[in-house]
Amino acid sequence: MMKYLNSMFSAAMLCLICAPTFATDLMESWHAAQSHDPEFAAAQANFEAMMTHREQSRGIWLPSVGLTVGAGIGSAASETTGAQFSAPGFNQSTGVSFDTSIRRGEMTQYALVARQPLLNRTLLTQSRQLALSADMAEIEWRAARQQLALRVAERYFDVLIASETLRQLLQQQTAIEFTLSETRDRFKFGSIPITDTYEASARAETVRAQIMAAEMDLQIKQSMFADLTGISGERLLPLNRPTDRPTVNLPSLDACIRDALLNNPELLVQAKKLAIAEDEAEKHRALNSPSLDVIAQVGHERLHGNGDYGGAENSASNRMIGIQLTIPLYTGGIRSAKYSEAVHLIDKAKFDSELLKQKIVTQVRTNWLGVTVGESRLMALSQAHKASLARLEATRLGHSVGDRTTLDLLNAENDVTNSALALLQENIHVHLNKLKLAQLVGSLDETVLSDTNALLVSEKN
Repeated sequence: MMKYLNSMFSAAMLCLICAPTFATDLMESWHAAQSHDPEFAAAQANFEAMMTHREQSRGIWLPSVGLTVGAGIGSAASETTGAQFSAPGFNQSTGVSFDTSIRRGEMTQYALVARQPLLNRTLLTQSRQLALSADMAEIEWRAARQQLALRVAERYFDVLIASETLRQLLQQQTAIEFTLSETRDRFKFGSIPITDTYEASARAETVRAQIMAAEMDLQIKQSMFADLTGISGERLLPLNRPTDRPTVNLPSLDACIRDALLNNPELLVQAKKLAIAEDEAEKHRALNSPSLDVIAQVGHERLHGNGDYGGAENSASNRMIGIQLTIPLYTGGIRSAKYSEAVHLIDKAKFDSELLKQKIVTQVRTNWLGVTVGESRLMALSQAHKASLARLEATRLGHSVGDRTTLDLLNAENDVTNSALALLQENIHVHLNKLKLAQLVGSLDETVLSDTNALLVSEKN
C-alpha cells in the first residue's frame, strides 16, 4: 500500500510543478526589480547626487557675494605726536599731539564682498572635473541598469533550472517506483533475481535524496529571486524548448570587440577617470597658479565708549571696486609634490585602461563563442535527448520481455533526466551569453531584454 501512496504523491507533486499557474515573465520581473532592489536604489541615489556636479561646474564661474557682520566689546588707543594742525580761523600749529582712548567699548562691523573670477586655471580644472564626474555618473547609471537586467535574467533562469530539476527528478521517481513495484512482483514469481529489487530500491532512495536537495535548492533560488524583485518565484513562465535549427544572428567577433572598445561602460568610465587625472595634474602646474578676479567691497567699522579722555568714537568706512591679481610665490613644496603625484596617477590610469581593455576583449570573445558554439551544442544535445527517449522506450520493451536488465532500465531513465536538464541548462547558457555580450558592448537595454523575453518565455495560460 505504501508504494502506491508514494507513487501517487510523486505524481501529485509533478502535476503541481507542471500546472499552468505561471504568471510572471522576464519583463515583469525586470520592472519590479527597478523599484525593489536596494543595490539599484543606491545606484540611482548616487546618480541623482552626482548630477548636481553640473550645476556646481557652472556655479564656480558665477559671481560670489559674502556678508560678514560682527559685534562685541573692544578697546583701542592711539597716540600721535609731532603733527601739524591747520583749520579755517586758526593759526597753523606744529608739534601737535592727538591721543584717543576707548576701554571696553561697543564694537560693530560689517563687510560686503563680491567676487567675479576672470582668470583662474585652478577653477577651470575644477569645473571640468565636476562636469566629467557628472558624465561618469551618467555612464555608471546606465551600467547599473544593464547589470540589474542581467541579474534579473540570471536569477529568473536559476529558478527555472531548479524547478525543472525537481520536476525531472519527480518524474524519474514515479518511473522508478513503478519499476521497483514491478521487480518485486516479478521476483515473487521467480522470473528475476533478488539483485534487481536491490538495484531498484537503491536507485529509488538515491533519487529521493536528490529530490530533497532539489527542493532545498529551489526554495533558495526562489528566495533570491524574491529578494531582487519582490515577486514570488513560485509563478514564473517556463522556457520554450530550443529549435532544431541554429538561430545565431550575431555580428562578427571583430565587430563585437570593436563595439565593446568604443561603448563598454567600464571603459567609458575609465576614460573619464583618466581625463580627471589629467586635469588634476594641470591644476597643480606652476604656470597655472596665478588668478585674476574682479573685487567689489563695502565695509564699515565702529567702536565707541569711554576712555582716558572721556567719551570717544572711532569709525571707518570703505568702498572699493577693482581687479585683484594673486600669485602664489611659495607653497612649501606642496604644489610641486601634488603635481608629481598627479602625473604618476595619470600613468596608473593609463595602465588600468590597458588592463581593462584586455579583460573586456577576453570576456567578449568568451561570450561570443558561448553563443556561436552553444547553438551547435544545443542541436547536439537536442538530438541526444531524443535518442535517450527512444532508448528508454526500447529498454522498457526489452525489460518487459527479459532482454534487458533492471539496471539497464534504471540507467536509461537516469540518462533521460540528465539529457533533459543538460539541454535546458545549455539553452539558458546560450541566451545568458547573448545578454552578457550585449552588456559588454553597452547595448543591453529594455529592447534587448524584451527580445530575449519573447524568445524564452512561452505564452501565458
